[in-house]
Amino acid sequence: MEFNHHFWVFICGLIGNAISFMVFLSPMPTFYRIYKKKTTEGFQAIPYITALFSSTLWIYYAIFVKDATFLITINTFGIVIESIYLAIFLIYSTKKARLSTIKVILLLNVFGFGAIVLSTLYLTKGDKRVTVIGWFNLILNICVFASPLGSLRRVVKTKSVEFMPFTLSFFLTLNAVMWFFYGLLRHDYYIALPNTLGFLFGIIQMVMYMIYRKNKNVVLEEPVKLQELNNNNNNNGHVIDVVKLSTMVPSEPNHVAVNVTLVEDINGNNQEDHHDDNLDNKNQV
Repeated sequence: MEFNHHFWVFICGLIGNAISFMVFLSPMPTFYRIYKKKTTEGFQAIPYITALFSSTLWIYYAIFVKDATFLITINTFGIVIESIYLAIFLIYSTKKARLSTIKVILLLNVFGFGAIVLSTLYLTKGDKRVTVIGWFNLILNICVFASPLGSLRRVVKTKSVEFMPFTLSFFLTLNAVMWFFYGLLRHDYYIALPNTLGFLFGIIQMVMYMIYRKNKNVVLEEPVKLQELNNNNNNNGHVIDVVKLSTMVPSEPNHVAVNVTLVEDINGNNQEDHHDDNLDNKNQV
């Protein structure tokens, strides 16, 4: 009986490592896209920052518990791969996004983790230290599973799942199931409990993906006024009304199809509306 128990713990830990490996690799298409386009587009760094923090904290937890080889191996890989993702994000993000990302990394992964280490080393001992670190991991693990839910608001608003990677949600759900059984068999509820919520969060994300998977439209609500002035001839300036069409399907994420209407020149003379759908240079900006 004891042999069977250890055997199933080993199997769950092994499968959990394999699935977690795929979880860590699942954002690779996203970052390959960022690399190819040289822009982070609408993607956010928060899920990867929290994943890095989680991996670091799990290794710290594993130091104080017995037979935690599986925790150490997969989370070591997690630290490496999440660091690579964040490096790519920082290289190709805008200056504003880069600064905000660095601030969060410093706040969470440097000062936050440092505070946890110092407080648990000097203020706790023995089983109490394991309990405190375990609670930190439990709370953080829930945040890691919930972090992709932030993209759901964007999905509902735009009716598009372009910025919610399905592979990440799918593997997170499978991952939660295996680590739940691993924690349950080890009687380690700091591992088991958050993974029950991880399973539910993953299901919600996949349902949202199934609902909006065929809809690629990005709805842009407000028209934009663009004023063009011809510096060579002051009488030829125009006010152009740029109307964004929600029914168009952009071939690129940042491409917007528009109709252009010449409203009035600088002298106040009315101009004819030009709506020739066959001429791309008048219908697209």
